[in-house]
Amino acid sequence: MSILKTYARLYADSVEQSLPLLQQLTGSEEPDFRFTDGEVQLVGIGDFLLFAGPPEERAKHMHGSATVVVTDLDDLTATLIAAGAVITEAATPAPTGRYLYARHAGGPEVEYVEWTPELVQRIIPGPMGIY
Repeated sequence: MSILKTYARLYADSVEQSLPLLQQLTGSEEPDFRFTDGEVQLVGIGDFLLFAGPPEERAKHMHGSATVVVTDLDDLTATLIAAGAVITEAATPAPTGRYLYARHAGGPEVEYVEWTPELVQRIIPGPMGIY
């Protein structure tokens, strides 16, 4: 299991208001991905993961302190449990692949994501994008 990418999470009211600055900061014309979860739009651009929508809906995503993309969610789960972490949300399908949430010993809760092979090839440069 390897970490492919880590995202800084950003929370905003509007994608349209937030995206232009993120495009400028990252030098990206288009986001890597964009999808909707209920009333919240999620946009991955550069090393940012933007959650945009009504505050009460965004709050449902704020328990995670980071989003970490890994090569193998099953392998990671065993590693997390062996280290004393608690899986707070089991592996669940998502538009980008599948994800889980885990609370590490000491308290931080992290979202871990295993992307689809197509997404890995498109976003991760070099050998990792060809696994």
